[in-house]
Amino acid sequence: MRWYSKIVVAGLCASLQACVTPPAAAPAPPSATVAEARAPVTILVSIDGFRSDYLTRGVTPRLNALAAGGISAVMHPSFPSKTFPNHWALVTGVRPDRNGIVSNSMEDARRPGETFTMATDDPFWWSEAKPIWVDAEQAGIHTGTMFWPGANVAWGGTLKPGSHGATTGGTRPEDWAQFNQAVTGAQRVESVLDWMRRPAAIRPRFVTLYFDTVDSAGHAFGPDDARTTAAAGDVDTLIGKLVDGLHALGQPANLVIVADHGMAATSSERTIAIDKIANPADYRIFETGPFASLSAVPGHEAALEKALLAPHEHLRCWRKADIPARFHYGTNPRVQPYFCLADPGWETARTTPDKPRTGGDHGYDNMAPEMNALFIANGPDIRPAARLAAFDNVDVYPLLRDLLALPPASGVDGDDRPFRAALKNR
Repeated sequence: MRWYSKIVVAGLCASLQACVTPPAAAPAPPSATVAEARAPVTILVSIDGFRSDYLTRGVTPRLNALAAGGISAVMHPSFPSKTFPNHWALVTGVRPDRNGIVSNSMEDARRPGETFTMATDDPFWWSEAKPIWVDAEQAGIHTGTMFWPGANVAWGGTLKPGSHGATTGGTRPEDWAQFNQAVTGAQRVESVLDWMRRPAAIRPRFVTLYFDTVDSAGHAFGPDDARTTAAAGDVDTLIGKLVDGLHALGQPANLVIVADHGMAATSSERTIAIDKIANPADYRIFETGPFASLSAVPGHEAALEKALLAPHEHLRCWRKADIPARFHYGTNPRVQPYFCLADPGWETARTTPDKPRTGGDHGYDNMAPEMNALFIANGPDIRPAARLAAFDNVDVYPLLRDLLALPPASGVDGDDRPFRAALKNR
């Protein structure tokens, strides 16, 4: 008999003076009963391009409240501070030079004629480090990814030639969605909440959620523009919808909210044209922007090195083997033979821009303040330890393993030491 039926019957008994025992107390409302029965879910949220100091702009009350009731810190991205390398570092605990996603665009000598782009889902390119949802699924933990770079890949599988994406073998999250920028932030949040409405047997216990609008605004307008601040406020509202929706369902959640990198203001007036430094006949240029990657035309190595390795204002160039050790970058075969890094706010280009432009970009020195990324964690398994010391983003992966009660992983670059004092189960 439902709780409201019991109250009706009890009222009738009292009015007829036919009951000699007092009515039984009504059980808790359904939402509270569900909350007591539900185990916490871990939700990893990425707000692409959310620089850590965006929290101080007065437009993020929900994020600030989560930080105040949990933990927060400045988080250093891995180098290079690009989107795909850092999203893969966050979920593998391995820096880009070892996780294989060394840039948003790359080549591999084993696949001549192919170029990796942000639309590539062939498992070949993603196979050098295992994402956390694979270990979770293999441990019997149901996972769901509402967008995350690489989450649509059948990790460990093999692409069938000419199959338009079909693979043999491999592991994906139990629930996943192919990225589409037309899916609104509100739709993404509702998709996660719909997963939480499922029966426990098919409800994900580890979830990812991704928002891209802050990064898009930062690129288009620059990090200091009011429209970028407004985009941060819009995502804060979406975080509020997620938190409120979880509360309404009685679903406890450990929220780990991160960014992949920050953002630096750029201008066409701060451009370094590579063809003004070296003779285009000596090189093939692969990428430009905050960094440039190049290879020498065979037989032109000496001429290219003489030009690139000379001192340049706002730019440093190296042979890949000589990239400073602190970047943990340059041993992977997918890194081009020559690498040039601009100062924050400066950019490389193939040639001098033909029209003025301002905006924002990332990919710079990962320790530059402009690249500092957001980190907040809050939930039933996290003590409110407030502000933590800065740490590297590969440490998030061990934290996620702790929250999912997965054993520590071997061979990764990250460590859970920054969070141990804040973990209730440690």
